[in-house]
Amino acid sequence: MSYTVKVKDEIIKKVLVKSESIAQLSGFVRNNGYISNKELHLTTENKNILENLKNTFRNLYELELQEEIKSNRNFSKKDIYLLSIVEKKDLILRDLGYYDEDNKYLETPPEYIVGSTEEIKAYLRGVFLSSGSINDPKTSRYHLELSIEKPKEAVFVQKLLNLFELNIKMLTRDKNYMLYIKEAEKISDFLKILDASQAVMYYENIRVYRDKKNQANRLNNCEQANMDKVVSSATKQLEYIEIIEENMGTSLLDDKTKEALEYRKKYPESSLKELSEIISIETGNKITKSGLNHRFRKIKDLAIKFNK
Repeated sequence: MSYTVKVKDEIIKKVLVKSESIAQLSGFVRNNGYISNKELHLTTENKNILENLKNTFRNLYELELQEEIKSNRNFSKKDIYLLSIVEKKDLILRDLGYYDEDNKYLETPPEYIVGSTEEIKAYLRGVFLSSGSINDPKTSRYHLELSIEKPKEAVFVQKLLNLFELNIKMLTRDKNYMLYIKEAEKISDFLKILDASQAVMYYENIRVYRDKKNQANRLNNCEQANMDKVVSSATKQLEYIEIIEENMGTSLLDDKTKEALEYRKKYPESSLKELSEIISIETGNKITKSGLNHRFRKIKDLAIKFNK
């Protein structure tokens, strides 16, 4: 079962008051329904959504829907459930903000459908049930999208979502509009709006795990880069020391610089910080990393003179 299906199966279990049921059904019908042969048709691949739709129409309008199963010609192998409404069709479409009083299509729903915060959330649940998808954070990149056919409906839904500061973006496709979020925290906020508490818990656990894993990888990469830098620096210092010794130039160095030279040969893989601590402990004369670096600059300068 996909993560999208799990989210949808959770949110349709929410108990709603009448106004919320109408708002959720409106969000679904306006983004899923189509009129053919004077009938309202709704489709879904999800059997639980099918049962929820049937129960909602039964409770709100005392109506039993005509149900038909069709084979899916798309990539999905799931059957498509087709629901048809003939009886009370115009009354229902007016009630759900799909038609106006003259039975003309409304490009955006009337204000009473989304008059409160809870009704807005319900409408967005209906839109998501109709046309939403969300990637499993465990297996994919963070991505949430809503596919909406009509332009003014797409802008309307975007405005509703951005009331919750989700910063949702829109792309135009060939036949529809895609509203999408790629920020993990914003997707989690969207799930909270849907009241999908179990989905939020799962999402947050995976998100935190991935963030910690990525942070550990960054630290490991940083540590490896630092190690590479240490090795490269020490190797270069040993090369300078070899040049000086081949040219019998050690006597040209002062005693403290000779000391640094000997300790570098003795501890070829130590960083400057580690080497300064070793010298301080073993000689009893404290030297800082900066002071040790100054001595190696003298070694470098002398080696360069011999190489000219």
